Amino acid sequence: MAKSKTRGTTVADLLVAQIVEAGAKRIYGIVGDSLNPVVDAVRRAAKEGVDIEWVHVRHEEAAAFAAAAEAEVTGNLAVCAGSCGPGNLHLINGLYDANRSKVPVLAIASHIPSKQIGTSFFQETHPDRLFNECSVYSEMISSAEQAPRVINSAIHHAYGAPGVAVLTIPGDVADFDAPAAVSDVSTRPPKPRVIPADESLRELAEAIDEAKKVTIFAGVGVRGAHDDVIALADKIAAPIGHSLRGKEWIQYDNPFDVGMSGLLGYGSCYDATQEADLLILLGTDFPYDQFLPESVRTVQVDIDPKNLGRRTRLDLAVVGDVGETVRALLPMVKPARSRRFLDSMVKKHEKAMNGVVGAYSGGKKAESMTPIHPEYVADVLDQEAAEDAVFTVDTGMCNVWAARYISPNGKRRVIGSFLHGSMANAMPHAIGVAASQPGRQVVAMSGDGGLAMLLGELVTIKHYDLPVKIVLFDNATLGMVRLEMLVDGLPAFGTDSPVVDYAAVARAVGIPAVRVEDPKDLRKALRGALDRPGPALIDVVTDPHALSIPPTITAGQVRGFAAAMSKEVLGGGLGEVVSMARSNLRNVPRP
Repeated sequence: MAKSKTRGTTVADLLVAQIVEAGAKRIYGIVGDSLNPVVDAVRRAAKEGVDIEWVHVRHEEAAAFAAAAEAEVTGNLAVCAGSCGPGNLHLINGLYDANRSKVPVLAIASHIPSKQIGTSFFQETHPDRLFNECSVYSEMISSAEQAPRVINSAIHHAYGAPGVAVLTIPGDVADFDAPAAVSDVSTRPPKPRVIPADESLRELAEAIDEAKKVTIFAGVGVRGAHDDVIALADKIAAPIGHSLRGKEWIQYDNPFDVGMSGLLGYGSCYDATQEADLLILLGTDFPYDQFLPESVRTVQVDIDPKNLGRRTRLDLAVVGDVGETVRALLPMVKPARSRRFLDSMVKKHEKAMNGVVGAYSGGKKAESMTPIHPEYVADVLDQEAAEDAVFTVDTGMCNVWAARYISPNGKRRVIGSFLHGSMANAMPHAIGVAASQPGRQVVAMSGDGGLAMLLGELVTIKHYDLPVKIVLFDNATLGMVRLEMLVDGLPAFGTDSPVVDYAAVARAVGIPAVRVEDPKDLRKALRGALDRPGPALIDVVTDPHALSIPPTITAGQVRGFAAAMSKEVLGGGLGEVVSMARSNLRNVPRP
């Protein structure tokens, strides 16, 4: 196939036409020579009135994160792109995040000239191999004749898995004359109903009827089944705990809520799972097996058979959609004879929320504590944010504060790198949400470590005047890493950062910003930023010693803390130890 001499319909034009037909509205990326045919195809399509946009980010990692968040909130195909070699390599972290979150993303990885592949040419890598582990589909287009079907296949894989599909396209191939596109009956067919086997339903109903104390632990798989799960819990008198990804789908309007488990959790969820006769895992692949009981009879319901039993021992595995399963199960189970277990766990949860979790979040004392406690910041933000706000959350302590203080209501969304656990995700995630959800309030809960890592994306936000409100939890330390070190008996080392006035940095970029050091100024600063059109940054100086204390402290963790504190004192850090004690005394769970 010869390269096109006159500008007609090229492989790049075909690619743009097919992704637009599949629902894509924009491509996030950075231009580069091997990618130029695709970028120019976008330019020409947009000029002709096609609804497609090129969004120029400052780092390709941010492009992948932005696409992941757009796919998460819209359900539509989102696209990112990188030029050959280093350009598309930068995509990989965000693509891991998108693939593990199972959202439909297409990544365009441009390649060196096709005749140079395999010769150790300048910037040569092999994207069709490199992205295998973080995708559900990764293929190279090496001819124009091949292009229509391979592009179609990539789109179908992204929607069908769902997950990341990667198309590797040499720059010269992108500029070839294109054949006619293949017909597509339906790029995105309706989802099928996945109903469990009758035998599985009977066994599950029998297990529930035999148990005196049942606990439900819900994950993201309960999405769309809120009312059904609540009805089941009411009938069988089961407290409902949840994972972080399940929180936004089950915690609101839930009188049976007992909070989260795991390192981020608080409340009575852990106790409810440990003290039950039967634990029902609904649509969750909760990875922290140390928080799951070893001897409690356990049932798992999941639409994906691969998830069944890989985290904990199972007595019954049920393959099926959570909503379909629960609706079929409801008439089969008998009403609970006692609600004592449910009532005790709910009461215990309320005590924890009003005591330990609420220790730094409300009242006159919280308004006067300096340095500002991050819990107080999250609590005030929860009160001031819109009913349908989208919160994007940095990995680390911001995860903790969002998990404990941002209240779901069925309209809000909370998005983070909850499975991949990458730093610096909040701001680029917010870019994708804001670009695809005009008119919706978008709040990035960023840590200073995450913001600094992809600081250049402030320029992207300003460039497109995206109404992203960045609430910066600025403690000049990597708080979660600091905690991990202390738990392991190590004094904090290499975690602290220099004090930076990020509000001044934002203003230098052209983004309105304010730095808050007095808690009395916090609410006004947040309200002003949220009400302002366009972007804004609120740099809140928070207590670097505030820690996320887990709901259950093991003997090993106590020994680790003691050893770490002893090393701090011996190293001359007595002041640090005293400050940490003052910052967290009320956070320590009590029997």
